[in-house]
Amino acid sequence: MLPFLIAGPMVRLATPQTVCIWLATSNANPCVINLLNHQHDIKQDVLQLGEHLFVRLIHLTPVQACFPTDELIHYQLNISQNIDINAFCYEGHDFPAFVIPHKIESLFHGSCRNPHHPSDDSLICADNYQNTQRSEGSIGTQLLLLSGDQIYADDVAGPMLQAIYQLINTLGIYKETPLNVDLSDDINQQLYHRANKLPVTPWQDRSKRTLGYWLKKDLVHFTSAKSENHLIGFEEFVAMYLLCYSKQAWQCINIDLLTFKSTNQQIQKCFDSEKKMLLKFVSGLHHSQRLYANISCLMMFDDHDVTDDWNLTANWEQNIYQNPVSRRIVANGLISYWIFQGWGNDAGQKSGLFKDLMISSHIDERWHFDTLDKEIFQFSYWHYEIQCEPKLVVLDTRTHRWRNEHNFDEPSGLLDWEQLSLLEQNLIGEEGVILISPAPVFGVKSIEAIQSLFNICGHPLLVDVENWMAHEGAARKLMNIFKRADTPVETLILSGDVHYSFCYSVQARFSQRDNRIWQLTASGIKNQFPTKLLAMLDTLDSCLYGSKSPLNFFTKRWQMKVSRHPVSHNDKKHLMSLSGISLIKLKNGKLENYEILHGNGETTEFVL
Repeated sequence: MLPFLIAGPMVRLATPQTVCIWLATSNANPCVINLLNHQHDIKQDVLQLGEHLFVRLIHLTPVQACFPTDELIHYQLNISQNIDINAFCYEGHDFPAFVIPHKIESLFHGSCRNPHHPSDDSLICADNYQNTQRSEGSIGTQLLLLSGDQIYADDVAGPMLQAIYQLINTLGIYKETPLNVDLSDDINQQLYHRANKLPVTPWQDRSKRTLGYWLKKDLVHFTSAKSENHLIGFEEFVAMYLLCYSKQAWQCINIDLLTFKSTNQQIQKCFDSEKKMLLKFVSGLHHSQRLYANISCLMMFDDHDVTDDWNLTANWEQNIYQNPVSRRIVANGLISYWIFQGWGNDAGQKSGLFKDLMISSHIDERWHFDTLDKEIFQFSYWHYEIQCEPKLVVLDTRTHRWRNEHNFDEPSGLLDWEQLSLLEQNLIGEEGVILISPAPVFGVKSIEAIQSLFNICGHPLLVDVENWMAHEGAARKLMNIFKRADTPVETLILSGDVHYSFCYSVQARFSQRDNRIWQLTASGIKNQFPTKLLAMLDTLDSCLYGSKSPLNFFTKRWQMKVSRHPVSHNDKKHLMSLSGISLIKLKNGKLENYEILHGNGETTEFVL
C-alpha cells in the first residue's frame, strides 16, 4: 500500500498576508492544514501528475489583520489517513512550526545538493542545529534560502535513474508524448549511454570559423561532462525531485532491484560507488524533510536544475532552442522547477497561470506541452522580493541574459540591462538588502583569471565562465550601481554555485559614503571542490591579488576595494572546500556572524 504522504509538508512563502505549504500525496483524499491559535481561511491548488501523485499548494490567509511575525506558529495536518506527525516535530514540540520573518536575525543559505556526491549532506547539520534551538525554547533560524541546483538533472547516478523508473511505474506518473530519442525500453541498457543519444549539431552544419568544423567534430547540445544519465522526459524530472525531497518516496522503491552488471569494470565500479553514496543520502532524508516542515524555504534555480551551462552563451541558446528535442528537455526542467520550487516562491501570484495550462496539457493520459512550452519560455517573473528587514531580493540570473551580440561564443552577462536597472531600483534608498545571486558577484580573482584564459581560447563552456565580470557591459553597469552613494548602507550578497565557501567585504574606493557589501558564498550543501586544488588556488590568489597587488587595478572591479576574510582557525586560509550550509546572523540589520555548518559536523567561522 502506498503511503498517503509522498513528499512534504514543505513550508514555502510565509508572509503576514499568506502562508503556503507544499506537499505531494498518493491520492485525492482531503488534506487540510490548520494553524494552531490563528483563525485563517484555506485555499488549495491541486495538480494531478500521475495516477497516484497529487501535488498540492495550500494557501492560508488570516481572517483578520495579519499573521504574527518573528514567533513560532504551529500547525497540524488533518487528513483521512494516519501518518506519523512526530517525524516532522522537533524535540519538545507536538506539532511542526515555522516563523514568518519580519526582522531577520538568523538564516540558512546554501546551494548544490548532489545526492550521490561522496561529501556529507549538510542539511542534516542544519536540521540538528534547528532542533537544538527549538528544544531550548528559541525560534531558531527564520529562513532557509536555496540558491540553485536543488537537483542535478545533468549528473544522475545510475542507481538513481533506476529508482526514478521504479517510482514512475509505482506512482503511475503521467508521461509526455515520446521524444525522438533512440533509447532502449530496458532502463539498464540506457545506463551510462544516454549522452550518446542526446542531440548534436553535425560538424557539417557548424560555422567554418570554428575549429570544430575543420576537425569534423559534432557539436553536442548538452555540455555537461557527466551527462551519461541525463534526465530527458518530464516524468523523470518529477520523480527526481520526489526522490531528492522525500524519505516517503523511497518507501516506494525496492532497493534490492537497484543492481547492475557491466563488463566494463570502470562503469561497474562507478555504479557500485554511486549506490553506496546514494543509500547514505537516503538514510538522512528524514532530517531535511523535518527541516523543510519547520522553516520557510525559498528557492531559485541555477543551471543544474535544468542542465549544465544553461543559457551560458548565445550560441548555446541558439543550438538548444532550434532543436525540438533539446528545447523540450530544457522545457521539462523549467516546468518541473515551477511545480517543485517556483510555485511556492510567489504563492502562484504570477506563476499561477501555469496551473490551468498544466491541466489542459494532459490529454489521453499523456502530456502535450506545446502551449505550456511557449508560455514558460516567455515568462519573465522568476525573480522575486520579500518585504522584510532587511529586504530580500532574489535574482534570476538564467533567463534574463545579456547576450554578446558580436560573438555568440562569448559568455552572456548574468543579467540584461532591464533587470540590472530593476536591481538598481531595488537597492536605492534601502537601509539594508539581502541579495540572492546564484553565482558570486565578487568571486575569486585568480579563478576568474583562469576562466578568462579558457574563454580567450574559445572554450567558455569547459570551465563554466559564469561570473559577473565575464561580460563587459553587465560588469560595468553592476559596478556603477554599487558605487552609488544612495545604495544600502549594508548589502549582503548570498551566493553558491562554485562548490567552495568564502567571505569577502567590499567598499567603493572613491565613495563619500561608508557603504559596505558582504559577499557570502556557501557551496555546496552536498558537493565540494577538490581540497588540494582549492588550497593551491587560495595561495595563488593571495600572491597575485593581495591587498597591495597592482594587478587589482587591471580587473573590471578595480574601483571596488575587496577584502578577503580568513577563517578563524587559520588566518592564511580564505576558501573552504568542505560541503556545508551557511548560518548567517544579523544584529539590527547588520552582519554579526558568518559560519559554515559542514556536513561532517564541523563548523567554520569567518573572521569579520
